[in-house]
Amino acid sequence: MSIPLADQDKLTPRPGQDRPELQKTIQEIVDSGFVGVQLRVHDERGEWVGSAGARKLGDTAKPPTNGHVRVGSNTKTFTATLVLQLVAEGMIELDTPADDYLPEFGLDRRITVRMLLQHTSGVFNFTGDYDSDGTYVPGIPATTAGQEWVDNRFHTYRPEELVRLALSKPARFEPGTDWSYSNTNYVLARLLIEKVTGRTYAEEMQRLILGPLGLTGTVAPTTQTEVPEPHAHAYYRYEDAGQQKTVDVTRHNPSWISSGGDMISTTRDLHTFISALLGGKLLPAPLLAEMCTPEPKAGYGLGVFVQNTDGGIIITHNGGIAGHAALMYSTPDGSKTLTAALNYVDDAALSLAEAFQKATQRLVNEVFCGGQTGQADEAAEPTQPTS
Repeated sequence: MSIPLADQDKLTPRPGQDRPELQKTIQEIVDSGFVGVQLRVHDERGEWVGSAGARKLGDTAKPPTNGHVRVGSNTKTFTATLVLQLVAEGMIELDTPADDYLPEFGLDRRITVRMLLQHTSGVFNFTGDYDSDGTYVPGIPATTAGQEWVDNRFHTYRPEELVRLALSKPARFEPGTDWSYSNTNYVLARLLIEKVTGRTYAEEMQRLILGPLGLTGTVAPTTQTEVPEPHAHAYYRYEDAGQQKTVDVTRHNPSWISSGGDMISTTRDLHTFISALLGGKLLPAPLLAEMCTPEPKAGYGLGVFVQNTDGGIIITHNGGIAGHAALMYSTPDGSKTLTAALNYVDDAALSLAEAFQKATQRLVNEVFCGGQTGQADEAAEPTQPTS
């Protein structure tokens, strides 16, 4: 049985001139260095959809208002929801050692399923991590900066390969004693899903989330290199023999990030998902409450950040991946949402990282804080290019 779609289908999109402050905000984001922005807002005034900037470099056409985008770490919220749905079905227990489900990796027996979802396992991040003294420890070659990233972008990685590389590195800390964002946690979650169900991650995602919610614009692409049309283009800039080169990297094989950030979606589907999730349509109330209970250091629940703003608590996850980024914010009841897609020129220096934080803050202030320049806790999450 399909779950009824969220109330957005009953709303009539409002033209941009009805919310000039929103159009102005996304134009300012483009002016700060992004190629293009798509924004969708659902609140007490209805639905507003708009875009600014360009679909691709050198083009005057704006990004499609519901274009497909690589959503990066928004994938983690989908993955965590899937795990919790299997908890509800009695197939997984949150506080059972992950090693019980995945004995082939020899995981520390103190690491529970909950720790994977909350980033408190201490497992090394296969896309690169930092030692306690601040020394950067590189991960897989696909995440090496510069031309090596460009040259490796069509390589296929198996999830098990990513996990084994991570486990070959020392743990960051004793399980459950600290917090550190690690894509490895969510690749382990994917493998756990596949082990207990006997089906692929993509099949389970379709069975429990995409199909019931009618999310026809969302895919878990595994090794698929294409982004469905329509979409805005993503770029990567690097130096070659003293020359700056900019490459269109919209097409690449996302197996390098796997379920840490490989999904493709649209602003409409992200709205439908987060609204349904927080509206209680995907999880029993006790599990939803656990999902939205943050650990103290970073404010991370189970696959979501819980932020305090001048406008109240908001539930969120953002993601950035090689020139594409997606934003997903909601009130705790799912009644007011902000979803956005950005396309930009990524680079090894993460030149737009600060602009990305300012852009998200500007949008949150406008939608959730009445346009005031109040403060919101920043999500302690990487944005470029490793999700």
